[in-house]
Amino acid sequence: MRTTEQGSGRVAITADSTRLYLPAAAKHAYHNAQIATYTTRKDFHYTPPLRLSLRAHVEGHIPGTAGFGFWNHPYDPTMRGPLGLRLPRAVWFFFGAPPNDMPLAMDVPGHGWKCATFDAANPRFAALLPLAPIGFLLMRVPALYRRLWPVGQAAIGVSEHLLDPTLLQSPHTYTLDWLPDRVTFTIDGEIVHETGRSPRGPLGFVAWVDNQYAIVTPQGRFGFGVVEVQQPTTLTLSDIRFDDLSVPWLSLFTGT
Repeated sequence: MRTTEQGSGRVAITADSTRLYLPAAAKHAYHNAQIATYTTRKDFHYTPPLRLSLRAHVEGHIPGTAGFGFWNHPYDPTMRGPLGLRLPRAVWFFFGAPPNDMPLAMDVPGHGWKCATFDAANPRFAALLPLAPIGFLLMRVPALYRRLWPVGQAAIGVSEHLLDPTLLQSPHTYTLDWLPDRVTFTIDGEIVHETGRSPRGPLGFVAWVDNQYAIVTPQGRFGFGVVEVQQPTTLTLSDIRFDDLSVPWLSLFTGT
């Protein structure tokens, strides 16, 4: 497992847990504490059918974003220019604090604690990209947004479900079953969301907490930035497991 400490972010790994920690810090810098199974896209090797399970809780207030799951990290720093960029794919549990605003699933807020999938790297989304400028204008009309955005949401492969944010305040077991044709999210053994929108692999595992926000809306609002870390924040993880669901008894990895 690779650790990343940016700004004041710190990672502490023991035999029992992994603690991703942000101390109080000014907003002029990016602060991130992260563990991941990748450095570059060559390290992405997770594909369905796969189960991720772990226990997690947060102490303090998440200033920006946090979460855990699988994605393809849209930027590869080892490659220059456009070659280092790719459209994002993810299947994960994700938290975004305001001003984070990415309302990509209809009737689901653009911030909060969610389970989610998306896959923008597919031919349907590529076919819609030339229409994006006029699409942003049309989406600003509420009636047209409700009529047209489901097409865009399906093209991006977005499926989201809003979770109770108080779950983060105490340890719970989070599980996602990532299959080729569906994804099932459970908390403490109870299904909280199931979707047929399953991103393609390969992807890499990531868990993080940072002070960043992003604004991406169907109406064409875009923005990125960092916020002040007003109080210390720790995301604690334990009992991390990756299990191959094609061979249920085979654990690919067990760690902290």
